[in-house]
This record gives sequence, C-alpha cells and structure tokens, in this order.
Amino acid sequence: MILGALGVGYGFMTSHKSFEEVEHLLAEESHHGGGHGEEAAHAEASHGAHAAVESHRSDAQHTEVDEHAKHIKHVQHQIANRPWSALYVAAFFFMMIALGVLAFYAIQIASQAGWSPVLFRVMEGITAYLLPGALIVLAIAVASGTIGHYNLFIWMDPDVVAHDKLIQGKSGWLNITGFAIRGLIFIAGWCLYRHFSRKFSIAQDTAEDKSNFKKSFRISAAFLVFFIYTESMMSWDWIMSVDPHWFSTLFGWYVFASMFVSGITVIALISIYLKSRGHLDFVNENHLHDVAKFMFAFSIFWTYLWFSQFMLIWYSNIPEEVTYFVTRFQDYQLPFIGMVVLNFVFPILMLMNADYKRIPWFVVMTGIVILFGHYIDIFNMIMPATVGDRWFIGIPEISSILLFAGLFIFVVFTALTKAPLLVKGYPFRKESEEFHY
Repeated sequence: MILGALGVGYGFMTSHKSFEEVEHLLAEESHHGGGHGEEAAHAEASHGAHAAVESHRSDAQHTEVDEHAKHIKHVQHQIANRPWSALYVAAFFFMMIALGVLAFYAIQIASQAGWSPVLFRVMEGITAYLLPGALIVLAIAVASGTIGHYNLFIWMDPDVVAHDKLIQGKSGWLNITGFAIRGLIFIAGWCLYRHFSRKFSIAQDTAEDKSNFKKSFRISAAFLVFFIYTESMMSWDWIMSVDPHWFSTLFGWYVFASMFVSGITVIALISIYLKSRGHLDFVNENHLHDVAKFMFAFSIFWTYLWFSQFMLIWYSNIPEEVTYFVTRFQDYQLPFIGMVVLNFVFPILMLMNADYKRIPWFVVMTGIVILFGHYIDIFNMIMPATVGDRWFIGIPEISSILLFAGLFIFVVFTALTKAPLLVKGYPFRKESEEFHY
C-alpha cells in the first residue's frame, strides 16, 4: 500500500506538463514516426514562427495556429488525466470484485444452493471491501470534477456542456449532484444487504431455530432485484458516461459479467490459499471444481456479451456508435484484442477439462490471467475517453494496482478473522461438507 501510494503521488506530480513541454514531446514523436506525426511537427513549426510573422499572418493562418494550439492543450489535458484514470481503473476493479462476490453470495442463499455454504465466510470476507471500495470510487469520480480539472467525465465541465447540445440533453441525468446522490443510494443499498446478511449468518451459528436463515433468504431475494437495477445504473454512471456521446443497451450486463467472473475467481484464489494454510479442511476438490466451472462458464458468458455488443454495432455501422470501437482499434489494439485472448481463449483452453478444475495450482494460474484480463477490460473502458492515445501501463497504473490490492487484502483478511470460517448453524452445512461430484 505504501509503495503504491508513493507511486500514485509520483504519477500526479509528473503529470502536469507545460505547453512548451508538450509541444516539444509531440515534435520528438514526429521525428521518431510515432504519436501525432506530421501534425505535431506542423504544430511546432507554426508555433515557433508565430511571434516572428504575427503582423503578416492572414485570418486563415491565425485559425491554423489556433487549431494547433488547441491540439497541444488537448494533449496536455490528456497527460494530466492519466494518473486520475489509472487510480480510477484500479479502484473500480477491486470494488467490482467485492460487488460481484456479493451478488454471487445472494444468489447462493436465494437459490438455497447445497454445495457452497462452506465458502460463505470467504465470500463474506471479500464483500467487506465493498463499503470502503465503493466510497473510494465515488470519491475519485467526484474529486476529478471538483478539485481536479474534469479529468474523467467531460460532462462535469460547464464549458464543454455549454457547447455540446447532446450533453445538454442528458444534463437531467448527467449532473454532479445527481451522480453523487445516485452513487450514495447504490452503495447504501448494497452495504445494508451485506451488513444484515452477515449479521444473520453469524447469528445462525448459535441459533436453535432457522429464523435467521429465513430472514437471510428473504433479504437475498429482495437484494437481487435491487442489485440488477442499481448495477446497470452504476455501469452507466461510473463507466459508460466517460463517453457521454456513446451508449449501449447491453453495457450493464457486460460490466456485470466482468465483475461476476472476477469475483468468483477471487473466491477460488482465497479459498485455495486458506486451504493451503490449513484453515479450510472442510473444502474439498469438488468445491474447487464447481467454483472453476463458474469461472469457465462466465468467461464464455462475458465473451458472448462482448461479441454481441461489438457485432451489433459493427453490423449497423452507425457513426456515433462505431466511434467507440474505432478509437479502441486504432489506439488500443494490443489491449483490446489481447483482452479477448486473456478473458476467453485462455480460460476455455485451461478449464475445459474437468480434471484440471480440481488442480489448485492450475486454477490459481488461470485465475491470475483472468483477473489481469478483466483489469485490461476496465482499462479499455476508461482510458480511450480520458487519455486518448497517451496510454501506457507504467508507474501510475502499477502503483494504483498495488495501492488498492494492498487495501483489498488488508480489509478482506481482517474480516476473515472476525468470525469462524464455517457457517455452523446453516441448514445446508452438512450437505455442503459432504458435497461430491
């Protein structure tokens, strides 16, 4: 966490480049055949000659210089956006793991699953991160549009809104007050469910009847209805609105698939780790097999949604829709295509065989690749709209991951020490302990 915080601080300190520094950077890129090419060289030449021939320039030449100056300022803003975006991507990634696990936990209780109760305390430990994690994501988003210079969401910038009729039409929804209030409502609903389900779960350990189990069942069913609505709205607000001119009706499901498979993967990794330390004797290879099946299944589900969203937009070829994918193909080709390999091809090949799903080290290796792939997925959702082609996975990105990974591990493992790792009074406990496939 300390190392990550220092790296994040370094990223913010080095992200503010002067007009001249950016101009020089673009000129260097043009000499090496990268970046903005001839446009950058032309920008430098125009700017350098500006003072000498100011009195002789025509209106057209003035306009050209202004355009180049605007371009340099735009790149300047993109570079300043990078540490904000890196921090936001990492914060959202770890928050969505906790939220995905909470949804999975609620589904297990509402469906009265018999195989999973031995893993409930692991799930409850992971969901402990949801409250701090979600508040941090909301705080970064709001701070970027208040103490920052509209580094993540352009619709928070009054100057942009004043000249953009499309964003003006969405201002009833996309305004910072509504954004913050909705975010707090989402977080309150999720965390209230987590608080009461955890309370009933621990109370059931020593109860002589099943009243706590019944309460947990009822609130889980109600929570899932609340979750499916708020998760979609959260996806629109916290992710999709970085591109306020673009929308997809599949987006809520797409983000859900990513958070769900990431959450299930973390359940597998933490369970394997705890078992290796002698803490989960009641978890056997059949439980691991089932968790790995979910990893396999939801990797396919994520790919189905990714392809459905891409194919429909590509096929209809509507300009305001295809721009989303054109930007990513032009400037993010490696992470965009690589993400599909990491999130689909690799899990399919690794987890298709039933025997491999029972081998702990094999599941761990596959899980790490899946998590990296879904980090890149969130990276691809945020970065093109905020930093354009100024992306790189360097100190700001790695430091942000270290910071939130450290916080996540600290919160989760602290929560795991607060209660027994087996739900002793749960009605399906015995069935779960004796589960075999």
